[in-house]
Amino acid sequence: MKVSTVEQMRALDQNAIKTYGIKDELLMENAGLATFSVIQSEYGIAGRRFVIFCGVGNNGGDGFVVARKINSNGGTVKLYVLGNPDKFTGAARMNLDIARRIDIEMATIADTAGMDSVRMDILHADAVVDAVFGTGLDREVGGIYASAIELINQSEKTVFSVDIPSGVNGNTGRIMGHAVRADYTVTFGLPKIGNMLYPGHELCGRLYVTHISFPPVMYEALKIQTNEPIKLPARTRDGHKGTFGQTLFIAGASGYYGAPYFAAESFLKAGGGYSRLASPEAVTPFLANKGSEIVFIPQKETASGSIALANKPCLAEVAENMDMIVMGPGLSLNEETQQLVRELTETIRKPVLIDGDGITAVCKDLDIIRQRRSPTILTPHIGEMSRITGLTTDEINTDKINILQRTAGDLNAIIVLKGAHSLIGYPDGQVYINMSGNPGMATAGSGDVLTGTIAAMFGLGLTIEEAVRKGVFIHGLSGDLAAGELGEDGITAQDILDYLPGAVKTDRSGLDENFLKRYAGVRVV
Repeated sequence: MKVSTVEQMRALDQNAIKTYGIKDELLMENAGLATFSVIQSEYGIAGRRFVIFCGVGNNGGDGFVVARKINSNGGTVKLYVLGNPDKFTGAARMNLDIARRIDIEMATIADTAGMDSVRMDILHADAVVDAVFGTGLDREVGGIYASAIELINQSEKTVFSVDIPSGVNGNTGRIMGHAVRADYTVTFGLPKIGNMLYPGHELCGRLYVTHISFPPVMYEALKIQTNEPIKLPARTRDGHKGTFGQTLFIAGASGYYGAPYFAAESFLKAGGGYSRLASPEAVTPFLANKGSEIVFIPQKETASGSIALANKPCLAEVAENMDMIVMGPGLSLNEETQQLVRELTETIRKPVLIDGDGITAVCKDLDIIRQRRSPTILTPHIGEMSRITGLTTDEINTDKINILQRTAGDLNAIIVLKGAHSLIGYPDGQVYINMSGNPGMATAGSGDVLTGTIAAMFGLGLTIEEAVRKGVFIHGLSGDLAAGELGEDGITAQDILDYLPGAVKTDRSGLDENFLKRYAGVRVV
């Protein structure tokens, strides 16, 4: 499913009107009809009472269409216009006039004093339709709009939002002071970023999209989309461990036993063939007791118990015979070890995945990443992305996708920005929004499991670009299977690791309807 920015959607609207002659009135009619269809199928119309809140823009015009459809199908409607109705123009004005002519009950709210009558109407309504603000909202919500949103949220009625819950920023998913919490949202043309990223995605409830007559060719060139499952190659019947990938993990330090284990073991649990772990010699025996299937390469240590720079020639030689190298999990911030990461990143000619402390190391000289000729994958959380970009976490959160596109292009690297709905960015500007995973995965070691899962997907025969997308998806699916059995509270990295074989099996056998609907992120109407 393609996803658009607010600006791209405006351009698509204009293109539909100017190039294809799909008039604005028809687009609005299609939007309102689709919203009505969802209300009818999910809730029912005949004999039910609806309160519809309309702002004074095109979102309000969509609300008038919904009111007309409900009225003509046996429902009772009360329309509230928030603001001056004289501001309506074009198709929205036309639909306001129609609503008046067919005598739909309507009232105008000019200030917060007019909210008292609204409370009683909501109390006696069965459901509420939110058509206050569209996706273009870029200011904090206050006044009568904030009051209306609070009334909607306090009502405990079923809420249907038109295009996006009012108060959610369409480009970021952020709440602009106050926002409607919808049970269902019907978005138009394509989902907008604000429909797909948190907290906006959660406020949408069950999300539907209607393409409102857009020809598919119009949005083929858009570069943002959901991360839908990629088919894994069949597992070769006569394969050996080398057939399914060989990965070198450079990880671990004194006091960091979990990260190297989770990274190297997850590669095997996700289907990879040969996992080699270079860790400090003092910690290797402890790791071997935990992951006896891993092949260990004990490393000389610094005084603080991290991997010493003197190991570089040996590690570079081993790397030449590997398919991928993973550096960073639990390496520590020891400066000598950080220098080792930088020098190996510069030297190694195979695909390299850098995570955790490895990201901190390369942030001191990002030209090393820019100058690499072999693929580079970075898997930062929001704090590490801040170090990469020099921006604050707040700045990144207000413009995540654009910053991800710019940074991946600048560094010529694939970047997985981890978080709720992880984002996968490519140097050519493509961004995939991953829909698998759950809040229970916000736990220490989860990101280390992700590194090995990505490496395993590459070992199983996917291209490097596909392996990153598939690895992120499988990692999330494993967490979802764990949550399904254990609940979200108390999931550990070990649980995500343990469910990896089941996640790959589930993926290979085909996801059931519930998984497919969830991972599409949006249903089409």
